Amino acid sequence: MPLVVDVTAALIQDATGRYLITQRRRGTHLEGLWEFPGGKRQAGEDLAACLGRELTEELGGRFEVGAAVDTTEWEYPDRTIVLHFYRCRLVAGAIEPREGQAMDWVAPGELQRYQFPPADAALVARLRQAG
Repeated sequence: MPLVVDVTAALIQDATGRYLITQRRRGTHLEGLWEFPGGKRQAGEDLAACLGRELTEELGGRFEVGAAVDTTEWEYPDRTIVLHFYRCRLVAGAIEPREGQAMDWVAPGELQRYQFPPADAALVARLRQAG
């Protein structure tokens, strides 16, 4: 039975509607691909608490975790990812990449210019259409 991993991801938009995306670092699963920031849930951790913790670790600042947007499941050869997307916003501090990861703000219609993991594809397509 493959490993099942719960992962949270944030949909953070700026005042112009662009989404914050980050690039997976070298040496990580799916390195080099772009993603919505977030990370793996620890044992016993609430999904919203996980996302708030991960965002502060990766991006600094403090974030409000809002409404759930989507949940998708994707099977990789060595693991199954259950990916939970939430709308989030910065409530204190500044956003800065704390782990050396590349970061970009991207308009919905430009998301197709970046390569995302397969698990993100359906949501990226919906965000592009919603514009």
